[in-house]
Amino acid sequence: MSFYTSLTGLKAAQSDLATISNNVANVNSTAFKKSRTNFGDIFAAAPMQTTTQVAGQGTRIIGIQQQFTQGTVETTDKTLDLAITGEAFFTTQTPAPALQIGYTRNGSFQLDENRFVTDTVGGRLQVFPVDANGVPTSTAPGSLSDLQIPLTKPGDPTIQLSSVGVSVEGLVTATFADSTTTMLGSIAMAAFPSQEGLRQKGDAHWEATLASGAPVYGSGNGGLFGAIRSGALERSNVDLTEELVALISAQRNFQANAKAIETATAVSNAIVNLRG
Repeated sequence: MSFYTSLTGLKAAQSDLATISNNVANVNSTAFKKSRTNFGDIFAAAPMQTTTQVAGQGTRIIGIQQQFTQGTVETTDKTLDLAITGEAFFTTQTPAPALQIGYTRNGSFQLDENRFVTDTVGGRLQVFPVDANGVPTSTAPGSLSDLQIPLTKPGDPTIQLSSVGVSVEGLVTATFADSTTTMLGSIAMAAFPSQEGLRQKGDAHWEATLASGAPVYGSGNGGLFGAIRSGALERSNVDLTEELVALISAQRNFQANAKAIETATAVSNAIVNLRG
């Protein structure tokens, strides 16, 4: 039995090493969220058995849990580079026919050939319509729309776009050569009852699941939703020093379990080689 107990320890240490290695590998990935391996003990006893005389049967992986702590915000000076300081996610949607909703902390946005604002995997940034004061008229999922930056002033194609601005609340405005300003929408922010229940899709993108609960939408810089910083990106929340210490610990755990198997083998050999 000691062989199998130590084997569970080896597998657990191996999974821990893989998780830590993934964290270290993504130390420079934009908006990456580190993970932590959680373990639990294995114990079994018969109903009439005295549990004080039963040894455990090893360990098991309960889950690999992401840590949604804030990463460092790095200035880039590009208007469409957006960082969230606080909770929530940007909402994106892939073009037709897929129309898949996704959520990201990776605010490295750019314009496509049709001047839609897209993320690193091609999803279009979603916004809500706003009134004359820049307040969203609706935050229902059905009100989501793709953010598109016009090249010229609506209604007068002779007037060129001058600049684009994004406020801390997520209000996107376009200023034209005649000094007029048009509000293009409010960036749709999404918060979840359980962030840990989100399903990872890679590149700091997630999708909702039953475990995460339905998204709650709103504007930035209020309530559940963090402020939006234009001209900045959120870096990975991986602390390299902390991960290297954890790597040493996981390596020691692996070696200790391997040594336990070696010891059990030596004991078994001694018993087999006993002479009467």
